[in-house]
Amino acid sequence: MSPKKSPFFELRSGSVDTLLFVVKTTDLEAMRAELTRRFEATPEFFANDVVAIDVRRLAGDERVPLADIAQLLDSVRMRPVGVVANPEQGWAAESALPLLEARDRRGVSAKAAEENNGGSAENTTPVQGELPMTDPAAEPTAAADAATAGVEPVKLATSSQTTVIDKPLRSGQRIYAKGDLVVLGLVSYGAEVIAEGNIHIYAPLRGRALAGVHGNHDARIFCTCLEPELISIAGIYRTTETPLPPDVLGKPVQIWLDEEKLMIEPLRLT
Repeated sequence: MSPKKSPFFELRSGSVDTLLFVVKTTDLEAMRAELTRRFEATPEFFANDVVAIDVRRLAGDERVPLADIAQLLDSVRMRPVGVVANPEQGWAAESALPLLEARDRRGVSAKAAEENNGGSAENTTPVQGELPMTDPAAEPTAAADAATAGVEPVKLATSSQTTVIDKPLRSGQRIYAKGDLVVLGLVSYGAEVIAEGNIHIYAPLRGRALAGVHGNHDARIFCTCLEPELISIAGIYRTTETPLPPDVLGKPVQIWLDEEKLMIEPLRLT
């Protein structure tokens, strides 16, 4: 039988979405402390995520112990599958992890892509995006996720790339939107709304809201009553451990990123 017609397996070219764990320092202990801090805040968003270690931000004379970084990622339940490196970083090939190709926009190197894009490199398949806090397992359907959590599924009304939720979300319910997400009811404590684009909540936000989860730094969160457990844009987050100022707590607000800082501004609706 011809191998091309084998019923047992196929070998095909393709691409697999992974997260990029972009290494910006050779200080492994600082990296460990920061990753542990993020993991403790939202451990479910890291579980079983497939990750490629990206060392292209390091200077030419800098090296990091890739085996130790892989072990660190594994300790927080992420799954390292390879290394992305510049051609001149030959030391990366000495790792037990395979080298992966990340085809940057316009086919230039990561450093050149950053210069061309004002300091922000954008990557496409087979690897994409810096490490955001998101749960890919939540993507397929909200109904399946709700069933797992033992709560009633939420009916979705989806138009183009906007998902509309017209009922309150109870604790344990999670909604994932591929584009923008509009919520017309209360987001209770313990509930989560997650979107690759913007999030609009026309009711109190008391649970968690995570926008731009695939590294969209331009995403925003709009809310008519801000009382959250956690807010996040492109992986930059803030929890209730840091109290909100009186001029935004319980008020209509918009939230966006200024570089790597969350900005919260009151909305004047009248």
